[in-house]
Amino acid sequence: MGLMTSFWLSLVLSIIISMHGSTEAVDIGVCYGMNGNDLPSSPDVVQLYKQHGIAKMRLFDPNPQALEALRGSQIAVSLGTRNEDIQSIASSQEAADSWFTNNVAPYLSDIKFSYITVGNEAIPSQFAGSIGAAMQNLQNTINARGVAGIKVSTVLSSGTLGSSYPPSAGAFSAEAREALISVLQFLSAQGSPLMINVYPYFAYASDPANIRLDYAQFTATGTVVQDGALSYSNMFDAIVDAFYWAMEKEGVSNVGVVVSESGWPSAGNGELTTPELAATYNKNFIQHIMTNGTPKRPQDHIEGYIFAMFNENLKPEGTEQHFGLFSPNMQPSYPVFT
Repeated sequence: MGLMTSFWLSLVLSIIISMHGSTEAVDIGVCYGMNGNDLPSSPDVVQLYKQHGIAKMRLFDPNPQALEALRGSQIAVSLGTRNEDIQSIASSQEAADSWFTNNVAPYLSDIKFSYITVGNEAIPSQFAGSIGAAMQNLQNTINARGVAGIKVSTVLSSGTLGSSYPPSAGAFSAEAREALISVLQFLSAQGSPLMINVYPYFAYASDPANIRLDYAQFTATGTVVQDGALSYSNMFDAIVDAFYWAMEKEGVSNVGVVVSESGWPSAGNGELTTPELAATYNKNFIQHIMTNGTPKRPQDHIEGYIFAMFNENLKPEGTEQHFGLFSPNMQPSYPVFT
């Protein structure tokens, strides 16, 4: 079964690559989380990405072993700062320069960095007030070094939305707004996207009696939510559009989004988390973002990252340990296409 599932995963990714001409054109990435004590070595992980045609990787922090393994791989990297480092990076230009010198500069000739993300779901938190300054300092560093192609952003959870239903009611929570104003102004001025983590699974699991499974899994065949002139057949689009509406309510209409995480666990919550449901969600997520915008912005292509590469046994027990496309033995957890 392991060989067959590996075959199907390779097949779907090769089909996507052939449709777009090369791996460089594939806007699907996978998050490389490391919260496990039984995970393969970073060189083996990079080879697994290459073996399956996964052209983009999200790293949550500048892990030296992973960065060394990525040299020459042609895998585009979204690199995060640790939340604990945000205040230091924000404290001075010298601190931002030092972070970049230590964690990015040594690899610039061998790794394509697409994004530097300041923190992960750090709004709201004790670090939130420093994010805008940290982003600006890192942008200053990039500009001073004449490095092209790296965008600076931050990553938000859907919890920053105080209102999200219907999508046109999307608005940031009062707790998140204060820190977000400077962030959104920065992104607008720089032409950089907002990174958002979008998980229809969690909304569905919290209220399966009232939220339709086909709406959460991209399998509904017609409109489920009508919002004025906009029709929604899947929750993913509704969440993304709620972010667009929320940004517009803050006076920002020219900022796009990158979906920095999305996925469905294959175990941990009974019949809501089967390998079949996980495979269906991730298959449809890939298909959807490769070919569609959202009802609000149908022409805006959305780049996305599946969470995650591996099941991670040091995460909290339950679903958190079962989001991996692969087991630590590098065998697929399920076929992505059935």
